[in-house]
Amino acid sequence: MKITTIDLIRHGEPVGGKKYRGQTNDPLSEKGWEEMWAAVGEHHPWQHIATSPLSRCADFAHALAQKWQIPVSEDRRLMEIGFGEWEGKTPQELMENDPDTLLKFWRDPLHHHPIGAEPLTEFAARVSAVWHVLVKEYKGEHVLVVAHAGVIRMIMAYVLGMPMDHIFRIQVSNSGITRIHIEGEGKTALPSLEFHNGVL
Repeated sequence: MKITTIDLIRHGEPVGGKKYRGQTNDPLSEKGWEEMWAAVGEHHPWQHIATSPLSRCADFAHALAQKWQIPVSEDRRLMEIGFGEWEGKTPQELMENDPDTLLKFWRDPLHHHPIGAEPLTEFAARVSAVWHVLVKEYKGEHVLVVAHAGVIRMIMAYVLGMPMDHIFRIQVSNSGITRIHIEGEGKTALPSLEFHNGVL
């Protein structure tokens, strides 16, 4: 039985520090680049790298691909969830008028999402769609996905059968790596989580 291995890595710290960026295209900071290279070290077991097109993911993905001569592709479905009015704001700014704003969102993102945000159901649909493509196109291979906290949370929820509105119960660190094995293919495939928020 073929085993497909998919590693998910979150981008490092972007320029400007901690914010709800969503689809705002801030690049990696110097610290962010250091975090990414430290997370992968000299490891390069992948046959393919797939990345969000946002620069905080794509810049590192292309640099890693060039270093080890690994094919790389960008997919817009790997972009972070859109945060609407929260885009570019820090947690402190969001809690100025209502200290419980973020807690409400984390507890129930279906009903307490920011104005203009991408609906969680639509986000789940596009992430699950790209997940199926990756598993099908690279079956039996080892793939690295460079993406965002929300994308990694949603993939984990999908793989583990969690309700999608519980994704914010999963913590995803900058440059944290998650590894998923998939045994078999199609409807009978069995995905399993090997580790989360680690380094290689």
